[in-house]
Amino acid sequence: MRLFGTDGIRGKINRLPMTPENVLRIGMAAAKVLRKDHGRNMVIIGKDTRLSGYMIESALTSGICSMGMNVTLTGPLPTPGIAFLTRALRLDAGIVISASHNPFEDNGIKFFAADGCKLPDELEGMMEELVADDRLGSKRPSGADIGKTFRLEDATGRYIEYIKSTLPRGSTLEGLKVVVDCANGAAYKVTPWVLRELGADVITINDEPDGTNINANCGSLHLEGLCKAVRMHKADAGIAHDGDADRTLMCDEKGTVVDGDKILGLWAVLFKKEGRLRGNAVVSTVMSNLGLENYLERIGIKMLRTKVGDRFVAENMLQNGYVLGGEPSGHIICLDCNTTGDGPITALHVISMMKKENTSLSRLVADIKLYPQILINVAIEKKADIKTFPEIAQAIKDAEESLEGKGRIIVRPSGTELKVRVMVEANEEKLADRCAHQVAGVIQQMLST
Repeated sequence: MRLFGTDGIRGKINRLPMTPENVLRIGMAAAKVLRKDHGRNMVIIGKDTRLSGYMIESALTSGICSMGMNVTLTGPLPTPGIAFLTRALRLDAGIVISASHNPFEDNGIKFFAADGCKLPDELEGMMEELVADDRLGSKRPSGADIGKTFRLEDATGRYIEYIKSTLPRGSTLEGLKVVVDCANGAAYKVTPWVLRELGADVITINDEPDGTNINANCGSLHLEGLCKAVRMHKADAGIAHDGDADRTLMCDEKGTVVDGDKILGLWAVLFKKEGRLRGNAVVSTVMSNLGLENYLERIGIKMLRTKVGDRFVAENMLQNGYVLGGEPSGHIICLDCNTTGDGPITALHVISMMKKENTSLSRLVADIKLYPQILINVAIEKKADIKTFPEIAQAIKDAEESLEGKGRIIVRPSGTELKVRVMVEANEEKLADRCAHQVAGVIQQMLST
């Protein structure tokens, strides 16, 4: 069974791979791979606010401890908080129990290595093999050699203090009013506290998680409520996270959405001015808008593209020494701040730019002109290789011919859901819309019946 997708392990609760029995084996396999012959042999585990987090946490912890590793639990904490604490506490690995932007019925497990980066593919492959191995439970330790479980009571406070430390000492957000949509997720305390402690007037929405309302018509996938709240409260900006808060999307004072491409462009310009943009380049994915690429090119910044997924962005950055990267979805990675997409840090730095420049968010992003982009998610019944369907290949070819010199099309299966994503950019919205719907219609006809 294939366990790992583009962002860890993910699935419906109480169905494989997210059954408690299988999660127990995942914990055992993780400990087998990560355990050392010396040191504390400590793994830190955090989670978002899903109801199933309790069940998965217990099963995972039992599996890890049964193989002789120790566990520190943080309770609900954003994914980037676990990446930070893994490094700061010099632990052997970090684990996050979350399905990110998915509905509460889903859950997942993602791993960080000791350096706070995503676990290498080869180690994930070793875990997969062990989970399927009937001999996994043999030669388990006994007596005093089994693992212990601890709780880090001040995990949230440690992470909050670290977020604030990424700004220069003495920075303030006084005079700014900000709306934060917490998605009823892991950042429901963190981002509002950070902004308030730095002097901002903060209005929170969707900050009362009950285990079942995470991402429910709120957060970074549903920005209508945030835009409305910003206009109603006459705020200077709005911030939206997803369930595990490794993403940030925003809206300006007019209630206009500011996506990850524009946020990445803003940060790149600031770093270039400050002489901090290593390699004079940023890293994004094939999904980033042509308008961003054109904008950066005009000001002398290269944009490099990877496959979709923040892990591929981070890998490229680390291999080539770049400091900034991100995705339109709001995964923004600044290696000067953290080793993974960090929603609270991203939000803080954009608000800080507004304060520093003494201007509005709409003015800050005014020069970044994005092409009209249509994204259609086609639900499918089961995973299939779209390249094996001549009808789909022909539909894509027809769209490419229509878009030649005017835009581009990308068709790719989702790495985490039973969906095929069709994205079309063009200099005219009608052209993009027509091409996207034509291709999506053929995919739906072939794969959804």
